[in-house]
Amino acid sequence: MPDIIKLLPESVANQIAAGEVIQRPASVVKELLENAVDAKANSITLIIGQAGKTLIQVIDNGIGMSETDARMSFERHATSKIQSANDLFHINTKGFRGEALASIASIAEVEMKTRQHDSDMASYLLVKHSEIKDQSYCQSEPGTSIAVKNLFFNVPARRKFLKSDPVELKYVLEEFIRVALAHCDIKFRAIHNENELYNLPVSTLKKRAIKLFRKTYEDKLIRVDEETDVIKIEGLIGNPEIAKKQKGEQYIFVNQRFIKSNYLNHAIRNAYDQLISSDHVPFYILFLEINPEKIDINVHPTKQEIKFDEERVIYNYLKVSIRHALGRYNRVPILDFENENSGFRRTPRLATNNTSSTQASGQPRASLSRSAPVMRNWQSLYQTDESIDLEDDSDDEELTIPSSASGDILTTTLIDSPEIKEPVQIHNQYIIVQMKSGFIIIDQHHAHQRILFEKYLDKLNNSEALVQKQLFPITIEVTKDRKPIVDALQPELKQLGFDIQSFGGDTYVANGIPAGLEDSNLQEIIDQLIDQYANNISLDLSKNENLARSMAYSTAVKKGKELTVKEMKAIIDELFACQTPYLSPTGKKCFVSYELDDLEKQFN
Repeated sequence: MPDIIKLLPESVANQIAAGEVIQRPASVVKELLENAVDAKANSITLIIGQAGKTLIQVIDNGIGMSETDARMSFERHATSKIQSANDLFHINTKGFRGEALASIASIAEVEMKTRQHDSDMASYLLVKHSEIKDQSYCQSEPGTSIAVKNLFFNVPARRKFLKSDPVELKYVLEEFIRVALAHCDIKFRAIHNENELYNLPVSTLKKRAIKLFRKTYEDKLIRVDEETDVIKIEGLIGNPEIAKKQKGEQYIFVNQRFIKSNYLNHAIRNAYDQLISSDHVPFYILFLEINPEKIDINVHPTKQEIKFDEERVIYNYLKVSIRHALGRYNRVPILDFENENSGFRRTPRLATNNTSSTQASGQPRASLSRSAPVMRNWQSLYQTDESIDLEDDSDDEELTIPSSASGDILTTTLIDSPEIKEPVQIHNQYIIVQMKSGFIIIDQHHAHQRILFEKYLDKLNNSEALVQKQLFPITIEVTKDRKPIVDALQPELKQLGFDIQSFGGDTYVANGIPAGLEDSNLQEIIDQLIDQYANNISLDLSKNENLARSMAYSTAVKKGKELTVKEMKAIIDELFACQTPYLSPTGKKCFVSYELDDLEKQFN
């Protein structure tokens, strides 16, 4: 029987190694930027074409490489930071050249120009399919320029599974932002398709964060600075009022290296407990300095996951540091149920006791919307000496039931009328509707998404929406990676009723919004709309279907929103007039039904 185990050809081995490190254009960007940082550059420029599919170029003014080092950097297992196995556990750099260059060159065409500061000429190398096609001398500025062209040209299967340009651009810029945040002492530029997206001068962390994210964050960032014998923690956290439902503005660095850690994220989120609603995530950029011997960064090929020797200690230090920073700045927020979009409201530490909304015990009052006859039925059956507040602010009367001393009270409404009863909202999340054979429970958020999805899809496919002109234009900011999406969607946004025009840079002006849409939280609606659209690009959806789904998600009534009887009836009527009332656009149930017989069995 012949031998079946053979050594792989060098080119095939390099492609396998590339598969571990180079998953998409953003992986190349990460490797090249980190190499430029370790080359002691103080100015780095990233140039990309078609989201990195056709060109990824990084130019730095670092120390450059000699002719021999330039050639060696493309060899497998060539590195500048490891001399022995023991060095694997004492890594303080990101890797000056080597490591990934051989893998990149096996799946792309790589052109390098590098010159040391004391040299008159630069070395030029052209590498394609792991083979050096040309090596010569050329003129170039001190430093290194590496251009990666036609990524995955010889791996069509890998290239086929790359996402659309907006999605890949999002990943590329995310890597750029991570490196730029970790090195505020370096000037960075990012250029995409000849358009400058970022120009970041040397600055403080706070100024860089404002430049990368939003100008409005300037007075909403809190400094964290704690040091112990085990760990040093510094950076910025966001005021609870800028917490968002979407993730994306959370960064943790360990020894200047970006990491992903659900464990540490959980510690930070716990520090904000009771300060923001459960479905929001805070803003943070945190730098942890730990003895390299106490961590292991080699548990994943991308080195974005690490292991700590003392996980629980790190967890507690991080949590306490965040709470200390929040307490130092005297942030005392509470959940604001009147504005479900913010998820946050600050109040003074010493608030006056308002008996119209709370009892002396601090327990919130429960309220049920009911018609006048039902009110009288309830009142006649359960009349007590405790006060019952009847308000007549609308067509419906509101029954307000104060909490008992123990905080627990069971209220029962008995309805004797044989007519169809009005819907009831529970927990500001579900709508209960009586049927002849039982009852149904409607999820108000999912149901409203379905209603709006079909409404917006119809407008995109068949007609133009009404535009509600604004007396005073509203200014909107978008992040750099979202700007191409907003520009590309201008015709569709106008068809939905948005009149949004570029105001220069990453700022837009809304001169009109869809009729019936509130402008008070337009910034958040646009943020959610664009985020959802970008996330859905990878799904098998048409452009109109994606936009309609994203618009429905961002404008649908949220869980926790108190509805009037009129609003509940509108949701019920419109839901069952939909073509597909059973499921939300994302496949979640809009309602569940219960038979009366099933309910009776629960009491046997």
